[in-house]
Amino acid sequence: MAPGGGWLGGVYPGLMTWMVTGGAGYIGAHIVKSLHDSGYGVVVFDDLSTGEGRKVPDGVPLVEASVLDAVAVEKAMREHNVSGVVHMAAKKAVGESVERPLYYYRENVDGLLSLLEAMDATGVKKMVYSSSAATFGMPDSDDPLAEDYLCQPINPYGETKLIGEWLMRDVATAIGLDWVSLRYFNVAGAGGPELGDTGVFNLIPMVFRALSTGKNPQVFGSDYPTPDGSCIRDYIHVTDLADAHVASVKRLEQGTAAEIYNVGRGEGVSVIEVMDAVRSATGLDFTYDLVDRRAGDPARLVASADKIRTDLGWTAEHDLAAMVTSAWEAWQAAPPD
Repeated sequence: MAPGGGWLGGVYPGLMTWMVTGGAGYIGAHIVKSLHDSGYGVVVFDDLSTGEGRKVPDGVPLVEASVLDAVAVEKAMREHNVSGVVHMAAKKAVGESVERPLYYYRENVDGLLSLLEAMDATGVKKMVYSSSAATFGMPDSDDPLAEDYLCQPINPYGETKLIGEWLMRDVATAIGLDWVSLRYFNVAGAGGPELGDTGVFNLIPMVFRALSTGKNPQVFGSDYPTPDGSCIRDYIHVTDLADAHVASVKRLEQGTAAEIYNVGRGEGVSVIEVMDAVRSATGLDFTYDLVDRRAGDPARLVASADKIRTDLGWTAEHDLAAMVTSAWEAWQAAPPD
C-alpha cells in the first residue's frame, strides 16, 4: 500500500479491471483517464484507426487490435484479467453511415458480436455500452426525450446502436450479462490540452479546422422547424460524460443491472448558437456559410437526464461556454496536422 494513498500500483484493492475498447480515441481517452484516476485497473483495446496511442496514460496497457478479431479480444481479456468492458470502439458519423451502410454494420454490429463472444468465452459479465441519441431517430416532440421514448432511427449509424442494445438484452437473457447502455447526446470539450477532439465530423472541431485554414465554417441546413432554422442538439462536456461512465461502472460493481440512460444536459442549443459561442471563446469575428442539410440529421435531439440523475447521482456540471473554451484551448495547444 502506497504511503498515504491507500492503493498499490495505481489500483485500489478490490476494484475491477476494465477493458476500454476504443480507449485511445477522443471520448475513450477521457473515460480511461477517469477510470484510472478513480483507481480502477484499465487496459485499452484499440486498433488506432482513429485513436492515438499518446492519449493512453502511462502505466495503462494498450493492446493494438480490432474488436472484429474475437481471438485477440479473448486473449487480451485473459492476459489482463479483465472483469468488465466499456465498449467504445465503433464508427460514428451519421452522413458517412448513410453512404457506407455495409461498413457501419460490419464495424458496429459485427464488432459488438465479436466482443460479446469473447466475453462469453472468458466469463466476463459486465459491460458499459456506448450508445447514442441517434437511436431515437426523428422524434415528434419538442420536449426532452426520456429513455422510453419510441426508438425509430433514421440512419444506419443509429440503427447499429439500437441493434447493439438489443444484442446486449438478448445475450443478458442467455448468459446473465449485466449491462448499462449510455445514450450519448452531442459530446464536446476537452479534459486537457492533450485530449482535444480532432474528429472530422464533429461540429466544434469542424469549425476550428475551417477557421484555422481561412475558410468559413458551414451550417448544414437552415430550413429546419427550429427558431433559427438550424439543428438543435443537447451538448455534453466530455469530462461529464466520462464521469457518467465511472458512475455506471460503480453501479455494475454493486450488482445486477440492465439499464439504459441518456447522457445530456437537458438543454437544446442550435448550431448557430454554437457559432456564437465559438466567436466568444476564440475572440474571432467570422461568418459562416449556410449549406444543404446532411442526410439523416433530425431537427432536434435533447435529452431528459432525470433517470441517470435519480439512479446514479450523476449530473452534468459544464455549460456550453466551458465546452467550447476547453476545446479551443486544446486545439491551440495541439492543432491537428
